[in-house]
Amino acid sequence: MRYFLISCALLGVSCNTAQPPGIPSSTIWEFKSSIRALSLASDGGIWWAGSKGLIGHSNDAGATWSVDTLRLSDGSLPAFRSIAVTDEAAFALTIASPAVLFRQEIGSDHWKPVYINEDTLAFFDSMHFWDAREGLAMGDPMGGCLSILITRDSGETWTLVPCEDLPPVVSDSTGASEAAFAASNGNIAVEGDEAWIASGGVASRMFYTEDRGQTWEVKDTPIVQGGAMTGMFSAARCGDLLGIGWGGNWESMDDNSANKICTTDGGSTWELLTPSEGPGYRSCVQYRPGTDCQEIWAVGIPGISISKDGGFTWQTERDSSYYTVRFTEDGSQAWLAGRSQVEFRSLSQ
Repeated sequence: MRYFLISCALLGVSCNTAQPPGIPSSTIWEFKSSIRALSLASDGGIWWAGSKGLIGHSNDAGATWSVDTLRLSDGSLPAFRSIAVTDEAAFALTIASPAVLFRQEIGSDHWKPVYINEDTLAFFDSMHFWDAREGLAMGDPMGGCLSILITRDSGETWTLVPCEDLPPVVSDSTGASEAAFAASNGNIAVEGDEAWIASGGVASRMFYTEDRGQTWEVKDTPIVQGGAMTGMFSAARCGDLLGIGWGGNWESMDDNSANKICTTDGGSTWELLTPSEGPGYRSCVQYRPGTDCQEIWAVGIPGISISKDGGFTWQTERDSSYYTVRFTEDGSQAWLAGRSQVEFRSLSQ
């Protein structure tokens, strides 16, 4: 099929917002898109992808933005929930069928489709790279296993991992199956050659590879699960051993009884983190770099919750509603995105 690209001007305005004492100053940009996917490039570039076919990019910390509109062959505007950037290229993956993965060389203004899947069950949730050559994307089940795409050639070609090479998903008596939530581009967490993939729904487990997707296993978790909107929505890693998974029940966002889990052994075992204490549902969790794994941000519609003691106590900004957050490598900046907004925060150490 043929796909084409329309470039458009910046669809918003920027404004400096005064914050209460103790809250870092921020800058907010408004765009006509619901934005659930953020990626920060090693060269300082900021990339986001959202609804209405929009992909935004800034190379100067938001002083100027380039916003592209991608359309499918029938002229429709796809929704994006996955974006990734390497030293060589940027990638954006549409959420539903037909699933189209677009690639743009860094420095180019042309997006090209490098993977297309027209299966009616195609529904992709997240994307991440180990390095400039190897990366993966994941989505809901097709054929009894999670949909996992792998590239070994800088994203020029992508291969769907056969179900015989993956653990099967769990199904219930109604036919509903374990899947994933496309809420924050946060289902995948990588460390070294390893990767975790967080599932949810009928079952909420952590899929694990230690060899860049050559082999896979799966670990059970104690997070809330079994309902259509329960389970992990996001996972994060800090070093070889520490990690966290977060989600809850979308239909009962205040429920904090079993919505967050942690590991101290590299994902071999998981336990509930402060059950019935702390924030409830959040769509994205991330460790802030440079804090010895102590500062954790959990972001969602109910607010931004921040822990500075490894997840045991929390402070919440209830008037800040976002879907996702990412940090610069040194932890000095946070970028957030959500309903029609991208926000920059300069963080004090």
